[in-house]
Amino acid sequence: MGAQLFTVLMTKRHPNLVKIGKRIREIRKQKGYSQEAFAAEAQLGRTYMGRIERGEQNVSIQNLIQIALTLKVEVGELIPSLKQLSSPF
Repeated sequence: MGAQLFTVLMTKRHPNLVKIGKRIREIRKQKGYSQEAFAAEAQLGRTYMGRIERGEQNVSIQNLIQIALTLKVEVGELIPSLKQLSSPF
């Protein structure tokens, strides 16, 4: 059962996570970072960053702060407006 739940979680991405990941990717690219270089600069794993950008990873507040600090943007710039988000449940 555990493996099945993991598979479902990895294949079903929540729209909010996809939007946040897309926003992070857009800003990262605007700043001229490759995913690998950015992950190294932010001291986060490249595969972890890939999962965040694809909306497959629920990012912690601490890591969101680290991403914002590395990109030199406000944390709020990484999160779409409330009108663009849906209920997490």
